[in-house]
Amino acid sequence: MELQVGVKAFLKNNGGKYLLVRRSSEKYPEVGAKWDIVGGRIEPGSPLLENLKREIMEEVSLELTEEPVLVAAQDILRAPGKHVVRLTYVGTIAGEPKLDNDHTEFRWFTKEELKNIEDLDIYFKELLDNNKI
Repeated sequence: MELQVGVKAFLKNNGGKYLLVRRSSEKYPEVGAKWDIVGGRIEPGSPLLENLKREIMEEVSLELTEEPVLVAAQDILRAPGKHVVRLTYVGTIAGEPKLDNDHTEFRWFTKEELKNIEDLDIYFKELLDNNKI
């Protein structure tokens, strides 16, 4: 069985709003154009936080302004023979995102607005529903 680890970041700006990015349905046809938080798979052998910072820079061209806090670990089982673990952090950023080709748009949301979004990534929604973030 192949084990993969992913790192994700629930990013807050100085105005108290949270960043979500919409996945490209062309890049992610298996899940579609869902709203999600920034992140991706780690590069084995490199520290988790370096991977998190790299993913944030690759996906939205921003840097963390303080040390992020680990808030959740989830098992994500997507395919036979593969086990994916997703580690989610909460962090603070400054500036406006510049998206990569993996995403089609971004938006800033209040915590209240997040509760009303219908097309959320299922693992991010699980964290919201269980008050983990």
